Amino acid sequence: MSQDATTSSPRDPARSFGGVAEAYDRGRPGYPAEAVAWLLGNPAADQQLTVLELGAGTGKLTEQLVAAGHEVHATDPDEQMLAVLRRRLPDVMTAVGTAEEIPAPDSSIDVVVAGQSWHWFDHTRAVDEVRRVLKPRGRYSMVWNTRDERVPWVRKLGRLIGTQEQGTDPSEVLDASLKFIIVEHTTFSQWQRVDRRSILDLVASRSNVAVLPEHEREQKLAEVLELYDSYGRGMDGMQLPYDVHCYRSRVVKSPAPPRPPAPAVDASRDTPGDTETTAERPRVDGSTFPSGGPDTRTVTDAGAAAQPPDDGTLLIHLR
Repeated sequence: MSQDATTSSPRDPARSFGGVAEAYDRGRPGYPAEAVAWLLGNPAADQQLTVLELGAGTGKLTEQLVAAGHEVHATDPDEQMLAVLRRRLPDVMTAVGTAEEIPAPDSSIDVVVAGQSWHWFDHTRAVDEVRRVLKPRGRYSMVWNTRDERVPWVRKLGRLIGTQEQGTDPSEVLDASLKFIIVEHTTFSQWQRVDRRSILDLVASRSNVAVLPEHEREQKLAEVLELYDSYGRGMDGMQLPYDVHCYRSRVVKSPAPPRPPAPAVDASRDTPGDTETTAERPRVDGSTFPSGGPDTRTVTDAGAAAQPPDDGTLLIHLR
């Protein structure tokens, strides 16, 4: 879900979710509360974190982040997915955005989390962006619900609908980037009740099914229904087991360079309104201004540091 909507092919799996947003919301599993707490670093009960979610989709993970009491900013490249999220969670801040261009200021986020979406990112660009927006010692966490195919009927379902999202692990990429440390992994378990209706939503919301021509998609859904019916459970439903794979790591940020001491000031001439040669005053980084060009500037308060301009980057609240 990282590509721009204006350049993506209609058959691009990464941009296929908007057309099946309602099925996605009905058919996909949520996430266990204990898994969410682990992803956030098991904060104290009274500790409120600023959490930014990438690829938030219809809010399956967002709902648990909000329930845990945190300030959540949800982003997704697909407006149709976010529309469902806003209906579910109208008080959550949302913005259309990608992992490669996160709509948040530098060093403003405690935890960046991605549920079921890392495999869609341009990893090099996304890692740089996540590092940019995280506070020092901030966390980058990811989670996947993966079907437990040790169960025979689940293994048959996997052969029918594909397993391309099974077994995703971001550790190697994060380690190689040298921008994150201590990549931890743990697994939780959960069960999703599926019935004759919801299993069709589950399958229809998969990207590899959503991009099929209509007749092929209908054929695939018919095959899934035939598999379900062969077990004779009807609307009583079946239990679909998941392994919930969780990863978390801490950002590495270089400490800010020490600020150079203010230069000595000749009080006999350094008064408001006086001028001096720019080469005489060092820059904040310790270098001097180059010679040539305008050679005077107004001296105001001696030793005062100029404040950097606000870059105007905000997480826009779209409603």
